[in-house]
Amino acid sequence: MGQQRKITEEFGLHAGRVWQALHDHGPLTKDELLEITCLRNTEFHAAVGWLARENKILVDGCVFCLDETNLTSDIGTHAGNVWKLLQTWREVNVAHISEYLDMEEADTYSALGWLAREGKIHISVKKRD
Repeated sequence: MGQQRKITEEFGLHAGRVWQALHDHGPLTKDELLEITCLRNTEFHAAVGWLARENKILVDGCVFCLDETNLTSDIGTHAGNVWKLLQTWREVNVAHISEYLDMEEADTYSALGWLAREGKIHISVKKRD
């Protein structure tokens, strides 16, 4: 039997890494942020969703920077759709959310980061022994 490991707390830590990188280095591209923070793509997008919910990250073309967010309409809308879906499904695989809502994986993780920041979801990953 596998152990349960909550990863929603990790979303906040990942958001902190992205925030710190932007604070230390100024505006950066996604690739630069991935390299500096050593985050995986899904972790990065969850962090962006978290920071967008905190109104701390802005995207200008391909560059991310610390500022009032301009992502509320995109990520907030996706988060609302995911939230509605979770109200009926309760428990679901992230891949199924993307499939069902016809949403890119990056958008799904950004929405999950937003919802995690609001304390509305709890994501667990089963670790194999």
